[in-house]
Amino acid sequence: MLVIGGGIHGVGVAQAATAAGYDVVLLEQSRLAEGTSSRSSKLIHGGLRYLETAQISLVRESLHERELLLKLAPDIVKRQKFFIPVYPQTSRRPWIMRLGLGLYALLSGIGEYGRFHTLPRNEWGSLDGLKTKDLQTVFQYWDAQTDDALLTRAVMQSAHQLGARLICPARFLSARIEPDGCLVSYRADGEDSACRSLTVVNAAGPWARAVARKFTPAPPDLAVDNVQGTHLELPGKVERGCYYIEVPHDKRAVFVMPWKDNYTLLGTTERHYCGDPAAVVPTPEEKAYLLDAYRHYFPGRSVDVIDAWAGLRVLPSVRGSSFKRSRETQLPVDNEAKPRLVSIFGGKLTGYRATAERVMTVLRRTLPPSRPVAATSELPLQLPIAPSSPAR
Repeated sequence: MLVIGGGIHGVGVAQAATAAGYDVVLLEQSRLAEGTSSRSSKLIHGGLRYLETAQISLVRESLHERELLLKLAPDIVKRQKFFIPVYPQTSRRPWIMRLGLGLYALLSGIGEYGRFHTLPRNEWGSLDGLKTKDLQTVFQYWDAQTDDALLTRAVMQSAHQLGARLICPARFLSARIEPDGCLVSYRADGEDSACRSLTVVNAAGPWARAVARKFTPAPPDLAVDNVQGTHLELPGKVERGCYYIEVPHDKRAVFVMPWKDNYTLLGTTERHYCGDPAAVVPTPEEKAYLLDAYRHYFPGRSVDVIDAWAGLRVLPSVRGSSFKRSRETQLPVDNEAKPRLVSIFGGKLTGYRATAERVMTVLRRTLPPSRPVAATSELPLQLPIAPSSPAR
């Protein structure tokens, strides 16, 4: 199997395929987690807000994967408190919050970290400078946080230990789909090379459509958009946990999160992006949008921006708010009966392992029987010893 793309979904497929007993080569054009997989919100979560759009199965799966990652990668994925402040202007009233959090708890399994509660008023003053004027209530629940680039490298390290080979940097050039497999051309170390693979997985993230167009015959196109999300790194760490706040003027939710040793991470935005994925950068409007919300809820904290970056999510093309688009992963193939090419569009950091297992289910229509050597649901993820990816 050949995998194109060294983000979280590409390395997840490499791990799943090698664990299932197949030979795997992964091509990455620059560095592992160079793109979206180092520019996410760094959260391992069920997606509380997806309950509003009735994406129940996605939330249930994500909560299951969250618990699995907490067990498999305890040095990389950490449980974290989340706070939701409610004011008179907050669009989601307390009773709605209780219903949503109650369902979230039910889907995650009632236990010590499945429960939610309201924070006593005498603790409001300890919430990292959160504005308490007109504050009506504060809900606290549990999710988890990670270093997304570190997690990506840890999964690739696991895949490598099982036998997967990484060619990096390597630029995919073209591929021809044939009855007995795919003939793939790529460039590495300044030379053009070719290899034959029974199946190919296109896990190129925001480059996935461009990669698919280089296959002959061309697979069916999919109506998707690249949606830009910007994050800001600010001085001073929010110590109590993560905050789920609502932007006053458009009611979108953004996160305020502790990051590294002494920083705060603020994000994200949702903006349609049409350019080269490699050229995506935060816009002044996005920075102002996030900082205005931060000032509103944390008026005493510094808004000096230390760093800013933007990533791209691949989401279904729809009219209206990107915030309400489906987050379900799409796996189009070149041929339903005997797929040679599977592309991954969308997907969440939290659910990368489940997505990889679904890819393997699709490809078993084509792949010969194999003897599994491991199960990804049981493989521990160790801190990677490979060279670092960008520290975003």
